Amino acid sequence: MTHSHPLHVDLEAQCLCCRSMQPFRFASPTDQVVCTFCAKHLGSDKSERRDRDHLELWLDLHAELQDAHARAVSEARATSARTEATISELRTEVAQLTEAIADDFENAPAGIRDALGSEVLTRSERRTELLYRRLDRLMAAIWRIDALHHDADNPGLCSCGTAVASCPEGRAIDGERQELRAWEAKNLQLLRDGARHALPSEHPANPST
Repeated sequence: MTHSHPLHVDLEAQCLCCRSMQPFRFASPTDQVVCTFCAKHLGSDKSERRDRDHLELWLDLHAELQDAHARAVSEARATSARTEATISELRTEVAQLTEAIADDFENAPAGIRDALGSEVLTRSERRTELLYRRLDRLMAAIWRIDALHHDADNPGLCSCGTAVASCPEGRAIDGERQELRAWEAKNLQLLRDGARHALPSEHPANPST
């Protein structure tokens, strides 16, 4: 049996034995597309060991995916907190500058008036806009996790089929759900108003869905 994978290069391909993505380097189109883990399974007399080994492999892969999900959620929450803190600092800075100029704008040097009237405020507003967009991307990522891991119709079960108390993804974003709902409601209103919004393309309310 031949395969169509490129030869003499490192790549990932689906092992025909365990069906998981594994590293390969093919030297011939007739090389078996069976990973090193499964090479010992070849032969009809080894089916019981093959099934046992496959189960262990799939459990390990599932655990790795859960860890990756948890890290992504943790990083998103940390970045979101830093972004909100920076936005708050910028708002305070703009308010202070505005108050200082309002108190004695006429007597301020022309250069300062021009700078505050254009470049400084423009840059602050641009930076704030970029930070909001970054926050929108993070909230969209949390929305996607929530879409896969939320309380199901069956009490006590997550929508992924795991018990709510045992679902690591669901527990990881529990503290963000209220903020997520507020963000979603705000963007739904922007969508209804015909303004730019940050709802993911797969959101049910998004016309592009």
